[in-house]
Amino acid sequence: MRTRMRGRSRRCNPLRRRSDVVEAWTAVAVAVLLFLGAPLAGALSGWWAHGEARRTAAAQWEDRRHVRAEIVGRTPDTLPAVQGGREYTYRATVRWTEPGEGDRTATARVPAGKRSGETVDVWFDRRGRSVAPPPSDTMVWQHSLTLGVCATAGTAALVLLGNAAVRRVANRHRMAEWERDWARTEPEWTRRRA
Repeated sequence: MRTRMRGRSRRCNPLRRRSDVVEAWTAVAVAVLLFLGAPLAGALSGWWAHGEARRTAAAQWEDRRHVRAEIVGRTPDTLPAVQGGREYTYRATVRWTEPGEGDRTATARVPAGKRSGETVDVWFDRRGRSVAPPPSDTMVWQHSLTLGVCATAGTAALVLLGNAAVRRVANRHRMAEWERDWARTEPEWTRRRA
């Protein structure tokens, strides 16, 4: 019985404003969107990105071919240093033996630090251009995870931004309601006539 009265007294509270109700329901909606909507958006985005990345990787694996070649061209005298885990490359002439066709020569990107006479792994597309290797399964998963996390964070930021806007409008309405009510109540308290 007591809980029924307590809940009832809140609904009939004369200090409760419409803006208070809107703000309370907004808080519920924000909680649901943050704890269910944002992770769901991230999972769906990651799932979609994974499918797209796998299709792209499969197309690149079909289009590109791996060749083990020997560097035969002149290498630069000064090579850039490796920074931040990223390996620099330079263009050099490479030679390899193609089964049934004999020796072939092409210009390809080789890792910095390799000299003439060393063997390197190079990738070519169907037109014979030197290209980067196709993405591995790890790279596909990293791409998917990154997109999923970004989608989750973006959704959460959008929800919080919307919450801030609703609270700002609700606060403005609350202040206007209080001003109107005070304008009616003040003369009774201060014995002034409006």
